[in-house]
Amino acid sequence: MRQKLALSLAAMLLPLSAAAADEPQKAREIGAEASIAFPGDTTIRNWRADRERGIWVQDRRGDWYYGLFAGICRDVDFAQAIGFDTRGQSRLDRFATLIVRGERCPLVSFVNSEPPPSKAERDRTKDTADAKAAPVN
Repeated sequence: MRQKLALSLAAMLLPLSAAAADEPQKAREIGAEASIAFPGDTTIRNWRADRERGIWVQDRRGDWYYGLFAGICRDVDFAQAIGFDTRGQSRLDRFATLIVRGERCPLVSFVNSEPPPSKAERDRTKDTADAKAAPVN
């Protein structure tokens, strides 16, 4: 009896899985507001600070997001761990607050992003900015 029930259940679910496989993946629009459901050890793979201005967060699928702080977040560059205060929503989005070494850093924006720049790209950008700021003799 159980075997027949299991087979009939599997037969009923088979068309649903085929329909889900045919559905195309939605493309991520860079710069669009986004969120990560249930932020924690299993859903956040990596994060990288953008000096004191913001933070890049990578989810378990490898997608990157960028969160912009309302002000500056002093110790985020040197922090080894961060916390997320989602105010009971279980969603990391623009209404969340990061907790870094006891300091609360509220977000004003949380958007889909490209991966953070590499160290070489950051150095190149810094050199270009320094060259533009240098006085001409």
